[in-house]
Amino acid sequence: MKKILIADDEGNLRFLLRKTLEGDGFYILEAVDGKQALALAQKHLPDLIVLDVVMPDLYGSEVCERLRKQPKTARIPIIIITANANLYNEKQAKESGADYYMAKPFSPMKLRNLVHQILSDPKQPGS
Repeated sequence: MKKILIADDEGNLRFLLRKTLEGDGFYILEAVDGKQALALAQKHLPDLIVLDVVMPDLYGSEVCERLRKQPKTARIPIIIITANANLYNEKQAKESGADYYMAKPFSPMKLRNLVHQILSDPKQPGS
């Protein structure tokens, strides 16, 4: 079973994404802030990580940068999501090490389709 880490301080969004992805048989880990996201990623080595940019303790971009520096987590696909598309853009997401970028609000089904696309890619670790 593929593991997905969802890190967002908004409980409603985590709930929506968990319900959307659990139905497809994914095991969902949830983090409420950047420090917890970093700890869960290092402990559980998920197959995919969805990071909100603005979170308490560590921003998603900082979590992404730190994960990219660790050999065990460096190749995990990361989707960065943000409500501040005016302040944080796709170029910044890529510079922090993210593989994909989505601006809020977004369709949960669009994210679901992206998750399936990423996890079915034979080039991705664990596929």
